[in-house]
Amino acid sequence: MSSTTLNRRAALGFALGALTVPGWSLAQTGQAWAPKALTPAQARTLEAFVDTLIPATGTPGAKEAGVARFIDKAVADWCPPAQAVAIRNGLDRAEADARAVHGKAFADLDARQRREVVAAMEQDPKAAAGYFSLKDLTVTGYFTSEPGATLALRYDPMPGAYRGCVPLREIGRAWAT
Repeated sequence: MSSTTLNRRAALGFALGALTVPGWSLAQTGQAWAPKALTPAQARTLEAFVDTLIPATGTPGAKEAGVARFIDKAVADWCPPAQAVAIRNGLDRAEADARAVHGKAFADLDARQRREVVAAMEQDPKAAAGYFSLKDLTVTGYFTSEPGATLALRYDPMPGAYRGCVPLREIGRAWAT
């Protein structure tokens, strides 16, 4: 088994950790946070990165949902070492690319410039591991957060009868339950 392959015990631990400490429990909007696994510069880049992937629209975005804290917690406590290194390298890569192309820190770029940097990372095989790990944790953190699960998705604690194969146009957004 390679070092990047999860065994069943590690996968179960990650899944249970994600369920018991959802993103919303880590988000305390408006309060400063000190990253555990990232440098302050990486944390600043991460907040801009998650805001680029899931920006605020009619619902709060990943930044408002506290997804950067969720990812920092995942890197500190759950990620295998190789994935943690890939995430840190991905953040450093986003920062370096932003400075090389635009002459500014990633967090200081406007939304269009940040999307350009992120799109370039997605296409570059050398940056792929960090980019896709960040993207995966952003989506997981957002849709397990309170705003993601209750505002971006529909939430009904008692969803009723099962109806399989329902066309999406009949129900609108996807459901969290």
